Amino acid sequence: MKILVLNGPNLNRLGRREPEVYGNTTLDALHEHLIQYGKTLGYEVDCQQSNIEGELINTIHEAEDRFHYIVLNPGAFTHYSYAIRDAIASVTTPVIEVHISHVYTRERFRHTSVIAPVCIGQITGFGVYSYDLALQAIGHIGDSERMK
Repeated sequence: MKILVLNGPNLNRLGRREPEVYGNTTLDALHEHLIQYGKTLGYEVDCQQSNIEGELINTIHEAEDRFHYIVLNPGAFTHYSYAIRDAIASVTTPVIEVHISHVYTRERFRHTSVIAPVCIGQITGFGVYSYDLALQAIGHIGDSERMK
């Protein structure tokens, strides 16, 4: 099974940006971990990141025929990007929304996700382990019928 892990804006700053909120793990280290962890679960994991909304949208569109699932951390786009929300709604690839911090205990504007209603689930607040939980959840959901 092929899984795309897609990270949005400012996640390239992991390990440097607000370590008290996001931890000390760098994005490169996280990606390497997810690739290796995915192998233990029988997945082929591809990790990408962009600070550019249009690039994230294009990647979501292109993922439809290439990946069984998308694990998406949309960063701040979570709260206002109807364009990313519509991109997710336009593809048949199931998407799991992931956040490192517990967004519902932070600033009020972070409590709203325009992305969540078009995702199959949301995992928030477990640090970088949130991504591991998303990969584990996929194993419990089963293969996407579309990709068989």
